[in-house]
Amino acid sequence: MEQAHIFGLLGKNISYSFSKKYFEEKFKKLFLKNHTYRFFDFQNLDNLESFLKQENLKGFNVTIPYKEAIIPYLDELSDEAQKIGAVNCVKIIDDKKIGFNTDAFGFEKSLMIHKNPNHTKALILGDGGAAKAVKYILEKHQIEYLTISRKSKTTFDNLDFRTVSEHLLIIQCTPVGTFPNVEDCLNFPFDALTSQHYIIDLIYNPSETTFIKKARNKGATTMNGYYMLEQQAEKAWDIWTKNI
Repeated sequence: MEQAHIFGLLGKNISYSFSKKYFEEKFKKLFLKNHTYRFFDFQNLDNLESFLKQENLKGFNVTIPYKEAIIPYLDELSDEAQKIGAVNCVKIIDDKKIGFNTDAFGFEKSLMIHKNPNHTKALILGDGGAAKAVKYILEKHQIEYLTISRKSKTTFDNLDFRTVSEHLLIIQCTPVGTFPNVEDCLNFPFDALTSQHYIIDLIYNPSETTFIKKARNKGATTMNGYYMLEQQAEKAWDIWTKNI
């Protein structure tokens, strides 16, 4: 009998996630009957070490709020994960736990779909693990950015019309508006948006957040997080199954 291969998603309150269905369909298409994908829903990481020792665990994705908190539990980080300071994919090989960041790969793919030469300055809304991957890619493409968060100099309370009008690329990295709280929306000066703006909201459930609807009403080009999610998931599968 073939050895079981267990994969999954580590996070908090993650029953809404697309990952389980996505990977189960992949296993079915590839006739991998010995592969399973599970939700590892942790309210905190107190029991993480025993979780990591479970037999046949080959790898897992990491989501909010543990992309940074997972790092001390790992044996090694990829170059990208080290530079970014956040991990969303872990590979386990011979009991060695290696952290990767595939968010950066997925975000870069999304960015390039509608990016044009005018997109030289960006606003990053939020400052969690996903925002760190976004910063890494913006720096790679030499795009200036300003972070808007509760702790930054510019906050959601003092973000003004002029700042938004001068930054034509806006990446929404907070969980505000995620299912089931689909009516929630950041405090944001939407009137400053134009048809020159490109808005990427990393949320994929719902497919159209209130933030995206309001941005599109002002003529902005918009994109949700589903394509990024697909791309980072495929990258994770490559990491788990190839000699990376």
